[in-house]
Amino acid sequence: MTPVTPFALADVQSSADHRGIAIDRAGVKGLRAPLRVRQADGTEQPVVARLDMSVGLSGHLKGTHMSRFVDLIEAQQCALDVPALVALLQRMLARLDADRGEIAVAFTYFIRKTAPVSGVQSALDHEVVMSAMHDPRSGTRVTLQVCVPVTSLCPCSKEISAYGAHNQRSQVTIEVDLTAPMSIEELVRIAEEEASCEVYGLLKRPDEKFVTERAYDNPKFVEDLVRGVAVRLNGEERVSCYRLMAENFESIHNHSAFAAIKREA
Repeated sequence: MTPVTPFALADVQSSADHRGIAIDRAGVKGLRAPLRVRQADGTEQPVVARLDMSVGLSGHLKGTHMSRFVDLIEAQQCALDVPALVALLQRMLARLDADRGEIAVAFTYFIRKTAPVSGVQSALDHEVVMSAMHDPRSGTRVTLQVCVPVTSLCPCSKEISAYGAHNQRSQVTIEVDLTAPMSIEELVRIAEEEASCEVYGLLKRPDEKFVTERAYDNPKFVEDLVRGVAVRLNGEERVSCYRLMAENFESIHNHSAFAAIKREA
């Protein structure tokens, strides 16, 4: 049997489609890859990224070249930040011969923190999504989303109780549309500063006393959390739009409390 050479293989994906229906997004979803992310201090952090990559497909083409998405990630050399993600998007559009497309990169990002009294250090994890999309009508849009664990203490509980007040671990999710680069650390810090107290990976007894009393002296409703973050972002020139949500995993109820704010351009 005569072996078939690569030059004889048909490229079915590039063949014509006669239905004339354009596809908004076609690509790969859930691609896992080892990448590096640039940190605020310029150093790099290795991450296991989960990528969704897609392009718009003309109505006269049968399919896009799925393997080229993987080729692009395999060839990615520099660490990801906002400018690097935009450059990757541009390479993807050129490689797939498309005029619109989108890349979303999700990963767990660790920030080293120092306990407030003992000074012990530990890493705290945050879920991050960086996205870039381009459309010839609206241009390029870049979004950064962070999920930040914090502590909240109920003002009502503090006010009505003879001693103590119920508190809980909370999660603040910030998603911003950026007009200029902004670091993950900056968004995380905004959420932490607007909470009753921040969360640490490791605390000693003197630290536990500090954070307990800090939260008690700084009570916040879930509504206070999102409003505080919104005020900060309203004054941030690099943010054009944002979507915020805070969720309190209630310690005295078997349900969560949440609040959300959205500001569009």
